[in-house]
Amino acid sequence: MRGVYRRGTPRTGLRVAYASEFSMDIATGLGLLAGIIVLCTLILMGGDFRMFYDIHAVIIIFGGSFAATLIRFPLSTILHGLPLGAKFAFTLRRTTARDLVDELANIAEVARKQGPVGLEKVENNDPFLAKGIRYVADGYDLDFIRDNLERDRDNFLMHLDEGSKIYRAIGDCAPAFGMIGTLIGMVQMFSNMSDPSKLGPFMAVALLATLYGALVSNLVCLPIADKLHVKLLDEETNRTLIIDGILMVRESKSPALVREMLLAYLPEKHRHHEDEAAA
Repeated sequence: MRGVYRRGTPRTGLRVAYASEFSMDIATGLGLLAGIIVLCTLILMGGDFRMFYDIHAVIIIFGGSFAATLIRFPLSTILHGLPLGAKFAFTLRRTTARDLVDELANIAEVARKQGPVGLEKVENNDPFLAKGIRYVADGYDLDFIRDNLERDRDNFLMHLDEGSKIYRAIGDCAPAFGMIGTLIGMVQMFSNMSDPSKLGPFMAVALLATLYGALVSNLVCLPIADKLHVKLLDEETNRTLIIDGILMVRESKSPALVREMLLAYLPEKHRHHEDEAAA
């Protein structure tokens, strides 16, 4: 029967350091900073910032993009996906797949020598891996461990994918609303050709709306969406690696076998490096 709990009460000896699971992703911050510096330099070389601000263009781009996103996605998905996407765009997992292979091999060594009870003293900074270790230490059934961890992984990846889709949706519609703002400005300009004093503001709306849409799309939203997709693939690999490793520990596989099986998740060059280190 699935979900059989063989030992009674849960054990609480496993210590987990959640705060250190992720670190700052410097590349995202540097990319945004570099883009802002380039734009500010070009603006200051030909005028000042006031020339490049128009409230009407801001309303068209941000208001229109937000409205279109509300139509595309449920409100709960937006409220969850936007902050989750921003968090993972600016953070980086500390533990690589290579580190996980070593860690799971060490866990298998502890379980082989001390039994599942020995896993209670294992410290780990990855909540997902710590959950799997706790399940093994508490003697949960193999099918329950597999189903629970796979459900946890799939749920996490689904939410991360939602964040990526939301940012990509904003990146897709921002230039379109920029074009809408341009058309509105052109219509207003041609409707007031008899008053030259109004031509400048309407032309500013027309041009700045396109500029804002291009910047929001190509400097912020689409790069973040692409980075979230890359991190989704990494998280899928890492969490699947953890699941396979935990299941092998539960089956009392040897540390050498655990390491050899999990090396398949590493890129080819890292596998050769591990083989040379083992030799």
